[in-house]
Amino acid sequence: MKKIKFTKEKVREQIFDVLILLIASAIGSYSTVSIMIPYGLTSGGLTGIVRIIQSQFDFNFSIMYYCGSAVILALVAIFLGFREVRKILLLTIIFPAVLMLFEYLKLPFLPVHDMFLAVIYCGVFNGICTGIIFWRGYSFAGTDAISKILRKKLFPHISQSRILMAIDAVIIISSAFFFGINIALYALVTQVILSKTIDFVLYGFESKIVQMEIITNKADELLDFIMNDIGRGVSIHKVEGGFTRQTRSQLRLLCSPRESISVKRGIAKIDPEAFVTLIQVDSVWGFGKGFADIKKESLFVGKSTFQKEYNILIVRTIAHSL
Repeated sequence: MKKIKFTKEKVREQIFDVLILLIASAIGSYSTVSIMIPYGLTSGGLTGIVRIIQSQFDFNFSIMYYCGSAVILALVAIFLGFREVRKILLLTIIFPAVLMLFEYLKLPFLPVHDMFLAVIYCGVFNGICTGIIFWRGYSFAGTDAISKILRKKLFPHISQSRILMAIDAVIIISSAFFFGINIALYALVTQVILSKTIDFVLYGFESKIVQMEIITNKADELLDFIMNDIGRGVSIHKVEGGFTRQTRSQLRLLCSPRESISVKRGIAKIDPEAFVTLIQVDSVWGFGKGFADIKKESLFVGKSTFQKEYNILIVRTIAHSL
C-alpha cells in the first residue's frame, strides 16, 4: 500500500479544495433549500429521490440526504473500492452539512412567486455547483456512483452515461406521481439546464468528447493511473523529437471533458514535464466504453450528440409513461 506524503504543497492543495467545495456546496445548498423546496420543485439524482421520500414523510431534507449519501458511500466501498470512495468521501461530509446550515438559516430567494424563473435559477445554480466540483476532480455520492456500480456488476456493455440517464429518467417519471406532471416536466427542464451549465463551467461551449495526447517519460505510471483510476483505454506509441532526437512515449485516449480534468490533474502530479495536447472531437463511434454504436447512432451526427441522447431518452420515456 502506498504511503501518502503530506508535503506543504499537498496540504495547501487540500485546503484550497476544501474551500472550493464549501463555496460550491453553498451555491448548491442555497439552490435546493431556498429555491427548489419552497417552490415545490424536484430534480433527478439523489436530490430527486429524497424529495419523493420527503413528500410522503415529514422528515428533514438534509438529514435524509445525509443518510442517502452514507448508504451510497458504503455501496461504493463494497463494490468499487477505496479509489472511488476517495472521490466522494469529502463531499459526502461537506455537502449535507452545508445543507443543514442553509436549512437553519432559511434564506429567502424571490419575493414574487415565479415558478419558471425558479426552475431556471435552480438549474443554473446547481449546474455551477456541480461543475465546480467536477473541475476539482470530485463527485457526489449520488446516482453517478450508482450508475458506476450498475455498469460494473450488471451492465458492462452499456455506457455509464446511458445508465445514468435511465436512472434520472426513472426518478423524474416517479416524481410525476407524487408532485404532478407539471412538476415532473419542470424537473426535466431543470435537468437540461443543469447539464448545459456543467458543460459551460468546465469547457465553455466546447465539445462533449475530447482526445488527449500525452508525450511523457513516465508512461507506465500514467498508464496505470488512466486505466485504473479514470477507467479509460489508452493507445501508446513511440515518438522521436525532430530537434532533440530523443525517444519518448505518446499516450492517446478519448474521454469526456469531465474525465479530462481528472487526467490533467493526474498528469500534473505524476509527470509535470509531460507535453499534453487536447483536441475537441465532434463524435465518436465504436465499441469502446461510453461511445456510440455506429449502426444505431448514424442519424445523430454532430457536436451535441450526447446532449441529444440525454434529452431524447428522458423526454420519450416521460411521454410514454405519463
